[in-house]
Amino acid sequence: MKRATTDPWLARYAFIGILVVFVVIFLLFPVSVVLYEALKGGLGFYFSALTATHSLTAIRLTLLVAVAVVPLNTLFGVCAAWAITHFRFCGKALLISLIEIPLWVSPVIGGLVFALIFGQKGWLGPWLDAHHIQILFAYPGIVLATAFVTFPFVARGLIPLMQAQGSAEEEAALTLGANGWQLFWRVTFPKIKWGILYGMILCNARAMGEFGAVSVVAGSVDDRITMPLQIEQYYLDFSLPDAFALASLLLLLSVVTLVIKIGLEWRHLAPNYVRPH
Repeated sequence: MKRATTDPWLARYAFIGILVVFVVIFLLFPVSVVLYEALKGGLGFYFSALTATHSLTAIRLTLLVAVAVVPLNTLFGVCAAWAITHFRFCGKALLISLIEIPLWVSPVIGGLVFALIFGQKGWLGPWLDAHHIQILFAYPGIVLATAFVTFPFVARGLIPLMQAQGSAEEEAALTLGANGWQLFWRVTFPKIKWGILYGMILCNARAMGEFGAVSVVAGSVDDRITMPLQIEQYYLDFSLPDAFALASLLLLLSVVTLVIKIGLEWRHLAPNYVRPH
């Protein structure tokens, strides 16, 4: 049988060349521009831009949103994956499709949905105003919008993983007298822990970089916007060095996330990897 690696050299180099061109144009060049513009004024100006009041407020809010969203979506993802892979019920396929809705629609639509629910003229707006509860243009609204666009990540990673592993070990543990808590922590969790961490990393990366949904529910109040919105605000105010400095920090967080993701993949796959002869 002819191996794919024995294809004509022209085809191999054409595919590799297309890959390199796309990586350079759409990844390396934009990243290089951001880093160059951020450090063009020197390290002193760079750190002063990051420690400015608006920048620190945006960084703090972004981290607080991620701290709230990632545990919520992790809990949802584990529960959803457990229910879908361990129980039989009508509408299971529909439920899986509903979980993936945030990946199909624009994030702006997600933010608009919450605006229509919690806005002053929304379904719950008058009641919230009467009880002096603020959802939109505040931390709760940002958390809700971010959670909406990120909640599929943990579930989508766990569902196929748990389906592939099956439930034979869980059934054996139940036969031996294990209760539900013991079943999860001693049998299921060790098998899915890397999948959970992988989904949490993806969820965190998307939460920190979300722009569309948050821009609808956060508005443009300086002390209530996240890092992506603050970058846009700097850009609109022609504070380009500040915008690039904050963008470079967001880029650095993405790189750290990518390194952790690769490390988890290597650690998870390395024990099962057999080097070909």
